[in-house]
Amino acid sequence: MSWLKAITGGVIGAEALNLIKAYVDQQGGLEGVVKKIEATGFGREVKSWISTDPNKPLNEIEIGQALGIDRIKAAAKEAGVDLDKARDLLAQYLPIAIDTATPEGKLPPKDKDVA
Repeated sequence: MSWLKAITGGVIGAEALNLIKAYVDQQGGLEGVVKKIEATGFGREVKSWISTDPNKPLNEIEIGQALGIDRIKAAAKEAGVDLDKARDLLAQYLPIAIDTATPEGKLPPKDKDVA
């Protein structure tokens, strides 16, 4: 099952789903997103999203630092939402999306990473 199919079961709305898909696609998949977040100093948080432990949150400012504001802007434009809303949606739903896509506590194989 692809990560996208894993999170479309009503967990998040269409607007957030489109935004997350746009961002994940920019990064080349979930592994790219995780590496980006780890590289910006938020490894503990992103590892909690993958593990079976409770998700550690990132606020809107931290999500901007972790993901890169230019990349958020590009994903927001593609998804049709403004920057502030994009940061809010990503802070709220990206942890849920990654958590839902990694029920066994590990990233899906690369070939199962895309929808």
